[in-house]
Amino acid sequence: MSKLRLAIVGAGPAGIYAADLLIKSELRDFEVSIDLFDLLPAPYGLVRYGVAPDHPRIKGIIRALYEVLDRGDIRFFGNVEYGKDITLADLKQHYNAVIFATGAIRDASLNIPGIDLDGSYGAADFVNWYDAHPDFPREWPLNAREIAVIGNGNVALDVARVLVKHPQDMLATDIPANVYEGLKTSPVTDVHVFGRRGPAQVKFTPLELREATHIEGVDTIVYDEDFQYDEGSQEAIDTNNQTRVMVNTLEGLREEPQNTGAPRRLHLHFFSSPVELVGEDGKVSALRIERTKLDGRGGVVPTGEIREIPVQAFYRAVGYFGSPLAEIPFDARSGVIPNQGGRVVAADGSVEHGVYATGWIKRGPVGLIGHTKSDALETINNLIADRANWWQPSVADESAVETLLQERGVAYIDWANWLMIDQRERDLGEAEGRERIKLVERDDFLKAAKG
Repeated sequence: MSKLRLAIVGAGPAGIYAADLLIKSELRDFEVSIDLFDLLPAPYGLVRYGVAPDHPRIKGIIRALYEVLDRGDIRFFGNVEYGKDITLADLKQHYNAVIFATGAIRDASLNIPGIDLDGSYGAADFVNWYDAHPDFPREWPLNAREIAVIGNGNVALDVARVLVKHPQDMLATDIPANVYEGLKTSPVTDVHVFGRRGPAQVKFTPLELREATHIEGVDTIVYDEDFQYDEGSQEAIDTNNQTRVMVNTLEGLREEPQNTGAPRRLHLHFFSSPVELVGEDGKVSALRIERTKLDGRGGVVPTGEIREIPVQAFYRAVGYFGSPLAEIPFDARSGVIPNQGGRVVAADGSVEHGVYATGWIKRGPVGLIGHTKSDALETINNLIADRANWWQPSVADESAVETLLQERGVAYIDWANWLMIDQRERDLGEAEGRERIKLVERDDFLKAAKG
C-alpha cells in the first residue's frame, strides 16, 4: 500500500475540512500523512479572524474543527509563512501534493470618486482589527458620529452591528482588550447600511438580520419608500423560505417602528447605489447615492435621482478578495487561483500536477462556512483520482520538515503549543469572568506556547 504525504497551506475551515475528508474518504486505498501550515499562530482561519466577537453560536464550529485537529492524525504548523519560511520547492521535496486553502482576507475594490479620502475603509480591514489579527494595526480611528456601510451581505451587517452596538454589551465575548477600549471612545450615533437592491434581494441570513435589528439601546430604522416588490421579487418571496423570513422581518420593522429614543440608530436603506464620497479638507464628509428601482425581474436600474447623506466615515463591504501566492498561478481579476475542480491550472491552460486549491481561494468569497465542506470534497476526490501524477518527494521522512523549519529559525507552533495558547486565553478570560480573551501579539502567542 502506497502512502500520500500531503501539505495543506491554510488552517481555516477549508483546509481542515479537506484534511478530514481525505482521511475519511472511502475512495482512498492508501495511507495518508497530512501537514497543515498556516501563516497565523492560531488555527481556524476565518472562524477566528473573520467572525464578529458577539457571534458565539457561529463560532461553535470551532469545536468541531478542534476535534478534528485534536485526534492527532493531522499535524499543525502555525506561524509558518508560505513563500518565505517554506517554499514550493520545499513542498515538492517533502510531499506528494499540496492543497492551497488560504482563503481571502483583502477587500474587493469599489471604484467611485473619493474612495481614497481619509475616513474611507475596507470592511475586511476593520474585521481584522476587531478580531485581533496579529498582522493588522492595534488601533482603529473611531471618531465619526455618522457612518455609512455599503453592502447587503452578512459582513456589512457585522460591521454595522459592531460599530453601533454599545461596547459593554460585548464584554461577555472574547473581544480583545484594545478593541473594547477603542470602541468605548466612539461617538457614533447613526450607522447607515446601503444596498443597491430591495428587501427581497438582500444577501443577509435571517440570524444576522435579527441580531442586527434587535440590539439593546439601538433603534433600527427602515423607510417606507424602500419596500417595493416586482414580479421577480414576489417569486423569490414565494419560493425561498429564507427570503420570505427576511422580508417578513423587515416588514415587521416597518409596521412597528423602533422609536424608543435610543442614543444610537441603525438605518437600513435599500435601492441606494454609491456614486461618490464627498470630502472636506481631505476627509469624508458625505456619501452621494443614486436611487435605483426594480426592473421587473428582481434586478435594478438607475433612476438618476441623487441624494447626499452626511457621514464622517465610510466602510465598503462589497466582498473579500484573495491574495496571490509565490510561484502559484493567480487570476488577478477574480482574486482566485485558476483551477478546474480544484486542480490548479497554469496560464497556458495546462494542469499543474500536484497543486490543488479549495475554499475561497478556489471559488471566490461566496457561500457560508458550511459550503466549504462540499467544495473540499470535490478537490479531495480529484486529488485521489490524480494518483499517477503526484510528485515523488526525495525526502519523505516526516521529521525532516520539522528539522527544516528549525534550521531556518522558524518559531513554528504545533498542536501541543496551540493547546498551551488556548489555555492561556481561557485563563485570561476566567480572571475577568469571561470565557476567553484573545491574544493579539505574535510574541504573546510564542510566550504562551512555551507555558
